[in-house]
Amino acid sequence: MRLLNTHTEQLRDFIQTPRYAILSHTWGDDEVTFKVLSDSDGDCNYKHLKGYAKIYESCAVARREGFDWIWIDTCCIDKSSSAELSEAINSMFNWYKDSAVCYAYLGDFHHDSISTNDHQDMNAPVAFAASRWFTRGWTLQELIAPSMVVFLNASWRELGTKTSLATALSAVTGIDTSVLAPLPVVTGSGPWGPQLRVPDIRSTLHNCSIAQRMSWAARRTTTRVEDAAYSLMGLFDINMPLLYGEGAKAFLRLQKEILNHSAGDDMSIFVWKYPTHARPNWNWSGVLAPSPDCFEEYG
Repeated sequence: MRLLNTHTEQLRDFIQTPRYAILSHTWGDDEVTFKVLSDSDGDCNYKHLKGYAKIYESCAVARREGFDWIWIDTCCIDKSSSAELSEAINSMFNWYKDSAVCYAYLGDFHHDSISTNDHQDMNAPVAFAASRWFTRGWTLQELIAPSMVVFLNASWRELGTKTSLATALSAVTGIDTSVLAPLPVVTGSGPWGPQLRVPDIRSTLHNCSIAQRMSWAARRTTTRVEDAAYSLMGLFDINMPLLYGEGAKAFLRLQKEILNHSAGDDMSIFVWKYPTHARPNWNWSGVLAPSPDCFEEYG
C-alpha cells in the first residue's frame, strides 16, 4: 500500500502498513495525481494546482490528530499501471475499512453545521443532502467501510462523525442507521460487567440483502460506466478483474459473481424493475438488472 507522509508530502510504499488516515472526496479540476507528485522531484512544482489544497488541508488535519500517514486516491494510485489500478480497486474497501479514520470532505458544503439549531440556518440540511459527495458511486463504500468517518465542510471544519450524524445520513442515503452506526453486542462477561464488541462491517453487510445493498447505489453516478459495478465490489466482498471498455456488461458480471458467492440463499438480486427514469438505450430482457438504479424501490 502506498501512503503519503503528512509532514513531507512524500510517497512511500509499505508491506506492513502503519496506522493511517484516509480521505474521501469527489474529484475536481487539476487534481495532484501520482504522476504529478512523482515527477516533481521534491521541488513542489504542483502547489499551484487547484487540487493541491485537498492534499495540504487533509495532511494538516491528519497531522493534528497524530497521523504521520494518509491515503488519498488522487496521488497514491499510479493509474497509468493497469495492474496497480486493478489491485487498488479490488483492495479499496479493505483500505477504507482498515483506516484509523476517514475524512469525508464535502467541498461544496459551506455551512458550519447541518442543523438549523446552532446558527438558525434553514438551508443547511438541504445543502448537506444536496452535496455532490452523496451522488457519486465511489463514496458509497467510503461511507460504509470505515468504522470512523469524520465529515468536514468546505473550510475543513468538522461537522460531526458517521455515528453522531447517523440519522441525517440515513435520511440522505437510505442506509439504515444499524449499518452506519451498529450497536455493540455482548460477547461475554467480565469482572466489570458485560464485554461489548461492535460488529465487523462485513458481518453487518451480510445481514443486509443483496437488493437492499444495491438500492443504496441507485441514482449514484460514476464517470465511467464500468465503475458503477467496480465501486460495489467491496460491498459484496467480491474480487474480479477490471475490463474497462466492457461498459454495462461489468454490472452483469458483478451480479454473476455475487450469485456464485451467495450459495443461492439470497434471491433478492432478482427483485428489480426498470426505474421511472430508465435510460432510453436500455433494451434488456435478461433476469439480471442492467443497473443499480433498478433496485431503487427496494430501499
